[in-house]
Amino acid sequence: MEENMKLATVEDTVEYRLFLIPDEPRDPEEHKEILQKYIEKIMTQFAPMLVPYIWQNQPFNLKYKPGKGDVPAHMFGMTKFGDNIEDEWFIVYIVKRITKEFPELVARIEDNDGEFLLIEAADFLPKWLDPDNSANRVFFHHGELCIIPAPKKPGAVPWLPTTPPTISQALNIISTHPEKILASESIRAAVNRRIRGYPEKIKASLHQAHCFLPAGIAAVLKQRPRLVAAGVQAFYLRDPTDLRACRVFKTFLPETRIMTSVTFTKCLYAQLVQQRFVPDRRSCYRLPPPSHPQYRAHELGMKLAHGFEILCSKCSPHFSDSKKSHVITSPLWAGFLESLKKNDYFKGLIGGSAQYQERLEMAKNYFQLCVNRPESSLAMSPGEEILTLLQTIPFDIEELKKEEANLPPEDDDQWLELSPDQLDQLLQEAAGKKEPEPISKGQKENYDLTQVSESMKAFISKVSTHKGAELPREPSEAPITFDADSFFNYFDKVLGSRLHESDSDDVDEEDSECLDSDDDLDLETQEPGEEASIKGTLDDLKSYMAQMDQELAHTSIGKSFTTQKQMEPLSQTTNNNSDEEDSGAGGSVMTPLDVDLNLVSNILESYSSQAGLAGPASNLLQSMGVQLPDNTDHRPTSKPTKD
Repeated sequence: MEENMKLATVEDTVEYRLFLIPDEPRDPEEHKEILQKYIEKIMTQFAPMLVPYIWQNQPFNLKYKPGKGDVPAHMFGMTKFGDNIEDEWFIVYIVKRITKEFPELVARIEDNDGEFLLIEAADFLPKWLDPDNSANRVFFHHGELCIIPAPKKPGAVPWLPTTPPTISQALNIISTHPEKILASESIRAAVNRRIRGYPEKIKASLHQAHCFLPAGIAAVLKQRPRLVAAGVQAFYLRDPTDLRACRVFKTFLPETRIMTSVTFTKCLYAQLVQQRFVPDRRSCYRLPPPSHPQYRAHELGMKLAHGFEILCSKCSPHFSDSKKSHVITSPLWAGFLESLKKNDYFKGLIGGSAQYQERLEMAKNYFQLCVNRPESSLAMSPGEEILTLLQTIPFDIEELKKEEANLPPEDDDQWLELSPDQLDQLLQEAAGKKEPEPISKGQKENYDLTQVSESMKAFISKVSTHKGAELPREPSEAPITFDADSFFNYFDKVLGSRLHESDSDDVDEEDSECLDSDDDLDLETQEPGEEASIKGTLDDLKSYMAQMDQELAHTSIGKSFTTQKQMEPLSQTTNNNSDEEDSGAGGSVMTPLDVDLNLVSNILESYSSQAGLAGPASNLLQSMGVQLPDNTDHRPTSKPTKD
């Protein structure tokens, strides 16, 4: 019985808008004509990248959208990217490139999660920026990420609105103050890291595999490689109703199968491979034993055939001829084709050759799908498109069988089974961290443990709120400092006599007019009348803490800590033992603890007890960029107890 059921989920969608920076008032019809020309230019200029791209669900597209309210007329696009997150980031790359190639355009992009570009750079955002005030602040302009700042006080900066700006206000700010809205280098680096490698990255995202397919599917994919996505999705999201059409195949008969090469994206290939499926006996699709050298090709072909059969079963073979649009009749086609030739889309291929015709068919399909898009009621479904191709494309099964001997080699799919080290590397890259360099033998022997204590000091000195604790971003960039007076002032501000004051991080600074950076806390000085009482409170607190230390010093808890005396030479330590006992009895000053040594020893003990697995010590150290060498000391980690 089929276990896979179709789930009703919200499809992941990304929306993108391109605005023309206002320079002078225009008639709405004139503005519409200008924007439509931009759409044609953009889709033509980027066609060499977009035409061969295999999208998970929907392609990149643009259409004119009239103005409404505070949102002026603009170019709008929406793409459902489903499970392949790379489609979304490829669109980010395209939109960024568009604003670089066309400096007069400004772009906004968001998805189901909202401002996902800010989510990607969450570790580097200024404190004032949050989901409640981020609307209409994030744009691409001149190929760079821009964030419109907020004023610290109403009216402090005349050109900044006190509330989140409207689109019209944002466009005016971008056009008049472009140098003041550029996002910080760390934020831009976080986004650029995510789209690094395009357009070369497109080829690396593909996977070529051999499939034992019905000849009709092989012929269709030769003309429209992108339809492999629709076939995989139909199989991947099948339900029992869909499988009824696969009990007896009517369109793609199993006896017509041939061996061919199919190009997938890695996401599509993984979806097809990872699902276990046994075909219905009535379908006549039989698989060889798993030990057969071509078992994987037979299995992939069987699954893909089920997907294509499901697509075709959802439409009538005699669907309306009005949907069979003729690309060449469009008045835009001639100009689009000429632009493709100018952009070297055909790579010098001779007109009429097989490769030229293949690229021409891909261009026609791209033009119909993205440039000359019909109304949704007239657009062909993937099944209707497949049936149309089967009726119009002549193919010879015997000729296709002859090509089996010259198939290109398959790509290695070892990337499906990542080793723990490779998985760690991917997680590091996803988090935007550099891969730690392996520790050499000499470094292990002379490992400097001070970076552990220094990193922990930096972590403790950070401010924590109800939203969580802040990890030091780069512990090695600046020396660690701790201002005790400022700490106690802030401690008293939160818990002392000034409880009526705000304890939030958004404290105004006099030397800055807008919140455009990660502002530090500005601890205010106390009023003269309160200083005496505050000083007395702090003195009482210190005295109370000292008494607690005296009481704990001779308990098992106190003896578990290492003091500075214990680190002195043995002879000196022995001579001082009697003095320490006498001082304890007399209530004199205690021997101070070696804080760094206690900190490091406890962390190392916790790290060792994890036995190489994930745990609090390794997670905390890794988040601060500290890499410890492997534990080669197999002695027991627990401390001996004294009776």
